[in-house]
Amino acid sequence: MKQSSTKKLSLAVGITFFIFIVEVIGGLISNSLALFSDAGHVFTDAFALILSLLASIITKKPSGRKATYGYHKIGILAAFINGVSLIVIAGLIFFEGYQRLLNPPKIDSDIMLPVAVFGFLGNLMMAWILGHRHEDLNIKSAWLHVIGDTISSAGVIIAGLIIKYTGWLTIDPIISWFVGFIIITGGVRVIKDSLWIFLDFVPEGFDVEEITEKIKKIKGIIDVHDIHIWSIGYGVPAFSAHVVVDNQLLSEADKIRKKIEEKLGDIGIKHSVIQIECIRCENSSIYCNFGNHKHH
Repeated sequence: MKQSSTKKLSLAVGITFFIFIVEVIGGLISNSLALFSDAGHVFTDAFALILSLLASIITKKPSGRKATYGYHKIGILAAFINGVSLIVIAGLIFFEGYQRLLNPPKIDSDIMLPVAVFGFLGNLMMAWILGHRHEDLNIKSAWLHVIGDTISSAGVIIAGLIIKYTGWLTIDPIISWFVGFIIITGGVRVIKDSLWIFLDFVPEGFDVEEITEKIKKIKGIIDVHDIHIWSIGYGVPAFSAHVVVDNQLLSEADKIRKKIEEKLGDIGIKHSVIQIECIRCENSSIYCNFGNHKHH
């Protein structure tokens, strides 16, 4: 049975806090920055997952008078905050890594290694729970946190092995920087995706001109203008346009509207607002005007 996003996030939050506590204790005892940076990333994971969990609960609320589009963008806001938190924690890791590069401390690899392995396995479990296919940017941002931490845990394991068998302490801050770059990459991606939606840009994968031409090919349509394509939420595209048709009965014009909605549905747009404009071909004077709002 497929788990809901709320159940997945709740389970992931519990695992994350457990990993965080173990890695903090391990980092204190072993004095490893790489392990501490991983613990720091796990802490942002916990924050991100809690934020995502709250957003997941809120976005399930039905639309109403105060939110006629629903609460989809609450999840997008949570994703944006998560993205910013990823970049902030990476900056802290870079700074501390530089300090340790100048003065490498003694590290106990015998403690560092098993704790890192534990963190790696825990993150693998969370990544599996959250899944790799996402129809929700909120869940995607949480998943990116976990994937980044899984890779960073692998890096800490490598650092622990190198320190154990070569004594090269500089590898600890180097690995922590590697982790930092992974964290920033994920953060920038989530921020870009969330801002794209907030700014009402055309969703990726949709071409305004191509869609316009498809609509114009429908029999009875003279022109299409005032076209807008945006996202109500992640994976929830919306469309609005004015469609000019020949002088005809309203019932006939409504059939054209339904054909437009079918075309839009074929490319993944379920929410549409079509304004039909009828004109007299002889003198192009306005004959009738009516609109339709469709939302699934």
